[in-house]
Amino acid sequence: MAITTFEDLEVWKRGCQLAVDVCVRTHDSKNYNLKDQMQRAAISIPSNIAEGAERDSEGDFVRFLRISKGSCGELRTQLYISECVQKALGQPPTENSREMIKETREISAMLQGLIRSITSRRQQDSR
Repeated sequence: MAITTFEDLEVWKRGCQLAVDVCVRTHDSKNYNLKDQMQRAAISIPSNIAEGAERDSEGDFVRFLRISKGSCGELRTQLYISECVQKALGQPPTENSREMIKETREISAMLQGLIRSITSRRQQDSR
């Protein structure tokens, strides 16, 4: 199946689901700064995929995929920090935090694969 819009991309779909999961799981958190950063990073992942795809330039698309990948790393770090904070406070970790950490790794790998694919195709086309 050919990709015609960013909505066709599995990585975008999974990024959207991760953003929803993070927003739902952190909704009741009283750690407002960390909660806000986590939600922003999570929302940034699919948003940058969409923005890059809509720019009609493979160079811009790759740039925004890299930004999205960076947001994955940012979110993963924040999930680790959240676990440590919860532990230090004697509270249970955010529900499904380990699954969300795993998902950030998988999404990051998918983004890297898409970046490689676009970059190698661009190099072949320029020969």
